[in-house]
Amino acid sequence: MQKEEEIRKIPDRPHRVVIESREKLNVTGVKDVDSFNEAEIIFITTCGAVTITGEDLHINRLNLEDGQLIVEGKIQSLDYSDHEEQRQSGGFFKKMFK
Repeated sequence: MQKEEEIRKIPDRPHRVVIESREKLNVTGVKDVDSFNEAEIIFITTCGAVTITGEDLHINRLNLEDGQLIVEGKIQSLDYSDHEEQRQSGGFFKKMFK
């Protein structure tokens, strides 16, 4: 996957969030995914860190080159954070492919 230096070089893409019936989430402007499981997904966008919580969450599509993320499951909340404290230890894929 991409190194942190490469992530910074990606030009900011427009950030958009579309939630359909609290069951499908389509996000653009995604730079990296920090962590994910069936209850929580944390990712970085051009507008800051985002945490999604819910049940049976699954990433159906992740394309970091296009900055697109599609999640399905029961979406309970979506929370933005301007701070990237979560990134101090690196992203999920950075740890996985180190």
